[in-house]
Amino acid sequence: MSNPSLLILPGDGIGPEVMAEVRKVIDWYGDKRGLKFDVSEDLVGGCAYDKHGTPLHDDTMAKAQEVDAVLLGAVGGPKYDNLDFSVKPERGLLRLRKEMDLFSNLRPAQCFDALADFSSLKKDVVAGLDIMIIRELTSGVYFGEPRGIIKDGNERVGINTQRYTESEIARVARSAFELAKKRGNKVCSMEKANVMESGILWRDVVQEIHDAEYPEVELSHMYADAGAMQLTRWPKQFDVIVTDNLFGDLLSDLAAMLTGSLGMLPSASLGLPMANGRPKALYEPVHGSAPDIAGTGKANPIACILSFAMALRYSFDEGAEADRLEQAVNAVLAKGLRTADLLGEEGVQPVSTAEMGDAIVVALEESL
Repeated sequence: MSNPSLLILPGDGIGPEVMAEVRKVIDWYGDKRGLKFDVSEDLVGGCAYDKHGTPLHDDTMAKAQEVDAVLLGAVGGPKYDNLDFSVKPERGLLRLRKEMDLFSNLRPAQCFDALADFSSLKKDVVAGLDIMIIRELTSGVYFGEPRGIIKDGNERVGINTQRYTESEIARVARSAFELAKKRGNKVCSMEKANVMESGILWRDVVQEIHDAEYPEVELSHMYADAGAMQLTRWPKQFDVIVTDNLFGDLLSDLAAMLTGSLGMLPSASLGLPMANGRPKALYEPVHGSAPDIAGTGKANPIACILSFAMALRYSFDEGAEADRLEQAVNAVLAKGLRTADLLGEEGVQPVSTAEMGDAIVVALEESL
């Protein structure tokens, strides 16, 4: 039986540095846990444009379609700001998501106990927080037609269209209900059914899928603006939140900052199952390419390492090993080790990107 395949796309800025620490973790799992992966590496984003004149070469796109999972670092940077929109680094990432049909974006908001003081909210509100936001990723207002900027009389008009089909809503709803069954068995669906027809359809379809297929899961509905308020008031009331592309973009960033550090959070984008039963999948940290600190050893590799933990859980059915890796990260933080983005507390030990990766490998070793 062949090893599962993993395509690594380090990308730009700090992407290669944080991905180097993930490679240490992958190597450890192969050496110590017998979890061997066939790993290949390629270019995406600005570095791909520099070499190929496009942010994602067709050959790279073909590889992404064939492997069991893709792990991405980050893309972009000021160097590429003046490129034509069609070849900006971010277009490579968007092409991956669209052509792999990665419609379900999983954004966890998990607060490690050692970092609870970093949140802008009171410690008792966020300590132990563990929620999941599922954002529909391939439709909605970011992709709807018509769109563009037109001239109407003497002024310009910007147009974007919010559009959803029943099937697009249904499949992301199923993704949320399936995930909830493995967590707290509770889903809150968020939209704006009070003012948007697409929101009315969203609420109707989510309710229909629940009633017909997942009656055992607790379902509630909430307007997205009220959801934002409740996330800052008492986020622990939620388990799984499912919402559309635009609101998911906003709410997941809000939830991320409840934990105190955007640099700590992973994400997964999942599609339909392949022939081997695994979903098409792309895993990436929530943070950007941070070109201002690239090459300085200040980058935090934890979000990228936790993205690999999500790959273990959702692509490779290795939930226990994903738990092991998450616990190793928690153990390192509990010892007071901090990269530059997490400094500010008394009695912590500053470490570099590589030292944080090494410490997590040591914690994995200690878990045996």
